[in-house]
Amino acid sequence: MSKPDYMNTSVQEPPLDYSFRSIHVIQDLTSEEPRTGLRPIRHSKSGKSLTQSLWLNNNVLNDLRDFSHVVSLLLEHPENLAWIDLSFNDLTSIDPDPYQRKSSYSMSWKLFPSVLYLHGNSIQRLGEVNKLAVLPRLRSLTLHGNPIEEEKGYRQYVLCTLPRITTFDFSGVTKADHASAEVWKRMNIKPKKVRIKQNAL
Repeated sequence: MSKPDYMNTSVQEPPLDYSFRSIHVIQDLTSEEPRTGLRPIRHSKSGKSLTQSLWLNNNVLNDLRDFSHVVSLLLEHPENLAWIDLSFNDLTSIDPDPYQRKSSYSMSWKLFPSVLYLHGNSIQRLGEVNKLAVLPRLRSLTLHGNPIEEEKGYRQYVLCTLPRITTFDFSGVTKADHASAEVWKRMNIKPKKVRIKQNAL
């Protein structure tokens, strides 16, 4: 199957759904059976799933160690993974592992999810959002239901950190939202000073 044919087919494929499986660690996915839906999941000749969506919501994950490697074992084309649902787990931080290139993993940093659900977790620091800035294709993000939602300037911080997203917490991002975020940024975030090293006399 050519890449264009694969892309056209996989968009219509049902998700690889591991929701409500009481999964504690990512490695469990290799031995756990995904949930079955109305349509069966198609597989390649190698037995890997032909889909662009991975649902891991409503489990008990507290970190995402080895995420990239495990995804490469499950999906025929992990580089085309477009939708990751990690909502309603026990994540306390936005682990960079899924979004960093691994030497043993063929995913290019330019081919990352456009939809990422992280709502209903235990993420406590707004600064964790900075880790998502490496995702150039990210357009839809959820973070509500985390402790960071109570932080002052929560929405503005996310929008000025991730200016390319078009939907945040299931709400469309408008030009007015971006303008408000920029004003908030100028008032609350001081630009980093560039230190110029001087040669010792």
